Amino acid sequence: MENQPSFLDRFFHLSENGTTVRTEILAGITTFMTMAYILAVNPTIMSAAGMDKGAVLTATALASLIGTLCMAFFANYPFALAPGMGLNAFFAFTVVLQMGYTWEMALAAVFFEGVIFIILSLTNVREAIFNAIPMTLKKAVSAGIGLFIALIGLLNAQIIVANPATKIALFSFKQSAATGTFHTVGITVLLAMIGIVFTAVLMVKKVRGNILWGILFTWILAILCELTGLYVPNPEMKMFSVIPDLSGGAAAFAPASLSPIFGQLDFSRVFSLDFLVVMFAFLFVDIFDTLGTLIGVSSKANMLDERGRLPRIKGALLADAVATTVGAVIGTSTTTTFVESATGVSEGGRTGLTAVCVAVLFALSLFLSPFFMAIPAFATAPALVIVGFLMLTSVAGIDFDDFSESIPAYITIIAMPFCYSISEGISFGIISYVVINLLTGKREKISLLMYCLAVIFVMKYIFL
Repeated sequence: MENQPSFLDRFFHLSENGTTVRTEILAGITTFMTMAYILAVNPTIMSAAGMDKGAVLTATALASLIGTLCMAFFANYPFALAPGMGLNAFFAFTVVLQMGYTWEMALAAVFFEGVIFIILSLTNVREAIFNAIPMTLKKAVSAGIGLFIALIGLLNAQIIVANPATKIALFSFKQSAATGTFHTVGITVLLAMIGIVFTAVLMVKKVRGNILWGILFTWILAILCELTGLYVPNPEMKMFSVIPDLSGGAAAFAPASLSPIFGQLDFSRVFSLDFLVVMFAFLFVDIFDTLGTLIGVSSKANMLDERGRLPRIKGALLADAVATTVGAVIGTSTTTTFVESATGVSEGGRTGLTAVCVAVLFALSLFLSPFFMAIPAFATAPALVIVGFLMLTSVAGIDFDDFSESIPAYITIIAMPFCYSISEGISFGIISYVVINLLTGKREKISLLMYCLAVIFVMKYIFL
């Protein structure tokens, strides 16, 4: 008697997608490990706006859990969601601290953005935008995201640092030794570099789970360095202990209450012009960050069809929209598809089972936060750098002999890391694609929607 497909196989179509339960779980663990930093970073950023840090940690885990489950069940894709980096900084430092909104009003703006997102997703507007972008630009977006997340990894590990003379520079071990900060910062930079090489060797050897092992290897080395005194934490320099803090006993594992932030939305300024500007800013960045992430990650996983379209994209976009709306009610900034999903895809994740695994780990993180919050940014840096390489290989699909295609692609690629924004890369790419092809008489290549997008992007730079 032939073996019947398991329930998981039938529900998530594992065999159809050429994957297994083991591969999906490994991919889910890898994705979670590369984005677990959000559990530590998001509360820190949001607390700058006056929000309760412990409550934001709980909200971050819950919003990620709900959003990622929506992705699994609405679209059956291996993409994970969490409060977005950049959007949380815009929320705290621009909207609240600079523009003078309360965080309750900012949450209201995020909530309305999510509602508009849901409407746009149900009416095919976002799907039409995705499909209108030429395949060349989609390949470029994937490569640009690769450089972008590699830069994030290098900055997180402080391998690349700010420099007054050259703007950015390589970390100086000599200067670190001279200033007495080697055992605080220098050693972590060295560990991140070792982790990158270690992960690369595992990839060359085709070891399964190489990215995950790279994270764990770097973290374990860091723990050993702290235990032996080679690494000396200094909270004033934002260098914290990498050893899980279990000093609180059983209480350390209890999730913080959501009550200080749950449902605290202030709609009193909904009809003011500046509120609409803030809401539109959230909406704009989220739309194109999400589209960019979906394009980049799905392109790398060969999920796009021959016309460059992503099947079941409506479900993926709806999951993102619902997650944003629910996340605002829970008490966190815009919840969006995470580019770190590329790490799980690189490990073979192809279905919603990967996303379910990520969601389960976010649920566990509510009770194991001392462990997850102890994973330092420099330990996840090797994963981001290596995945950046994997995504950069998409440039091979760009026709560099056709300058009307390759120059806009090039602009897209360099804009993402240099502007530190996925959405800006898409903006520059679309504008340059339309303008170059229009001025060189290749109007037949430009769809009506591409014209509209280019005009919208230009208007954004004029008025926002």
